[in-house]
Amino acid sequence: MKLVDLSMSLSKETPTYPGDPKVEIKPWASIGKDGYYMNALSFGEHSGTHVDAPAHFIKSGATIEEVPLERFMGNALVIDVSNLPPKAEITRGVLLDKLGGREVKDKIVLIYTGYSKKAKSEEWRGLSRDGAELLVELSIKAVGIDAPSIDHDFEAHKALLANKVLIFENLINLEKLIGKEFTFIAFPLKIKNGSGSPVRAVAILED
Repeated sequence: MKLVDLSMSLSKETPTYPGDPKVEIKPWASIGKDGYYMNALSFGEHSGTHVDAPAHFIKSGATIEEVPLERFMGNALVIDVSNLPPKAEITRGVLLDKLGGREVKDKIVLIYTGYSKKAKSEEWRGLSRDGAELLVELSIKAVGIDAPSIDHDFEAHKALLANKVLIFENLINLEKLIGKEFTFIAFPLKIKNGSGSPVRAVAILED
C-alpha cells in the first residue's frame, strides 16, 4: 500500500481565496516557559486543502457535520486538463473527452489543472455549469480540483452542492495519480453549522 499526500500545509504562507481570512498560527505556549508546546490557530473554514458542504451555497443545505462520513471517501480517478489555456472553462465537452467513456458513478472525480505548479498565479481552469451538470448526471460522489475554487462564477458550486456533490479544493500532487486507480479519503473537522472544513486529503494506492 502506498499513500500520496494531497494536502497543503497550513501556515501563514498558505494562499487563501481573495477576501477570505488569512491563516494565522501564533505561539501560545513553549516547553521552556510553560512546560508544554502549543500554537493558537485562526483561519477560515475554506483555508488550504478543504471541502465545501452544501450549506456553503445552498440555503438550508447540509452543514459539514451533517454530511455522512462515507461521502468523504471512495474510489477515485484523476482527469488531466492541464493542456487547456489558462482560465479556460472545463466544459461538458471537455469532460466527456477526458473521461473517454470511463464509468464514474459513485466515484470521486479529481481534476488536475496544473495550477499547483504556478504558485502565485490568479488564473486557473474552472468547471463550467454545464460541466458540473454532467457530473451530476453521471452520479459522481464528489469532485475535487487543484485550484483555489472549482469555478469562477460559483455556478458550478451551486449545481454540484444543490445535488449533494461535495467539492474538494486546493488539492496537490494530483499529477502523481494520473492513469491510476486509488482510494481517496479526506475527512473534515466536525464543525457545528460549518460551511466547510480543512481536510487532510490522501490517496491510497494498492501494490
